Amino acid sequence: MKPLNPKETVQELDKFIVGQHNAKKAVAIALRNRWRRQQVAEELRDEIAPKNIIMIGPTGVGKTEIARRLAKLAQSPFLKIEASKFTEVGYVGRDVESMVRDLTELAVKQVRDEETQQVQAKSQELAEERILDLLLPPAPRKPVEAGRLNPPPEGPADQGAPAHAEPGAQNSTREKLRSMLREGRLNDREIELEITQHNVPVVEIFSAAGLEEMDINIKDMFGNMFPKKTKKRKLKIPEALATVAKEEAQKLIDMDRVTQMAIQRVEQSGIIFLDELDKIASREHGHGPDVSREGVQRDLLPIVEGSTVTTKYGMVKTDHVLFIASGAFHVAKPSDLIPELQGRFPIRVELSSLSKQDFVRILTEPQNALIKQYCAMMETEGVRLTFQGDAIEKIAEIATTVNQRTENIGARRLHTIMERLLEEVSFNAPELDGQQIMIDAAYVGQRLDELVKDEDLSRYIL
Repeated sequence: MKPLNPKETVQELDKFIVGQHNAKKAVAIALRNRWRRQQVAEELRDEIAPKNIIMIGPTGVGKTEIARRLAKLAQSPFLKIEASKFTEVGYVGRDVESMVRDLTELAVKQVRDEETQQVQAKSQELAEERILDLLLPPAPRKPVEAGRLNPPPEGPADQGAPAHAEPGAQNSTREKLRSMLREGRLNDREIELEITQHNVPVVEIFSAAGLEEMDINIKDMFGNMFPKKTKKRKLKIPEALATVAKEEAQKLIDMDRVTQMAIQRVEQSGIIFLDELDKIASREHGHGPDVSREGVQRDLLPIVEGSTVTTKYGMVKTDHVLFIASGAFHVAKPSDLIPELQGRFPIRVELSSLSKQDFVRILTEPQNALIKQYCAMMETEGVRLTFQGDAIEKIAEIATTVNQRTENIGARRLHTIMERLLEEVSFNAPELDGQQIMIDAAYVGQRLDELVKDEDLSRYIL
């Protein structure tokens, strides 16, 4: 894939995220720097460390969406995880190294899916042959007479033999079945299929931090000790074909190569989005949960600056993994993080709160805009929704007002307002087949004005 330049990256992000140009610009540069590092001479390449980013801003303004869309553009292994999940070593909970193990697991699945796509044609072909063997078993071979090394030549003498014994007739029947199979004329037919089962005993382990993978390793160990068993199942032809194709694809894939490629992909282009970083920043020290919070920061430090983590696929280095952290930082500030961790996030970007005009754009402009989603869903019931411009303005105005009065949850407020607005339409949609419903400012006011005026009620409903 051709690497995107920073302007192209921002243009792609603009299709899904409204505003926040500074944040988009920062991540676009970080993405391009990865490509630049790969072009540098090898002796200098390992010395160039990624410039990790902290995105600071209230909830619902696009922090997570920017990171998620960026990873999709780069086709990189991407993991989103909350910093508040982790505890210091010695406390009950997950340790910070588990994020690298999770990212490696995702990368292995990503590479395996890509390899499966590449062998799909071959696996379908092999699966087709196996299904045809079940539908038309191969003809039994004639025993060779003693003293005769070569079978008799085919000729008129063989014409009286049974049809199944004639190679020509066998091939002709097989090709007819193949044609019927591809055309879907055998889809209603059931066949008996032998499916391989892995009879591994279930092992549940409740462990301290750092041993999350112990149950997986035990399962792998038992899987090699216990013999594989097959189970006979009756399946319809399409389902049987898909099952056999999956088995054949697994045989064609070289898992050692997949693992090697996945580890390389994690090390060179992995992205970890560390959400809620402000929840582990402590302003006071020495008592309560703050002790563990500061311990989590100390545990994070070697992972972010570069260390080697043991996974079930091998050793993974985190020197060039890009870390994007985010947090609202309402109570704590980035300066409340321990100095060493602050230094590992040199780029800080502040995301702005959303205005009424931003809400109007969010409702209409992105490819996955909320109004487009609701119109598409109602069309499945034969109901055509039409939103007038004044209705969109009114919805944006209500979202802005409620965010100011209660808690500012950004664009997520639009979800609650839209659900409330279209509640009756969604409920009655199956009986409204073929109708066109016009949503204007009067309709929005009728459904929502009373809720907005009653501040106590809007706190619960909107």
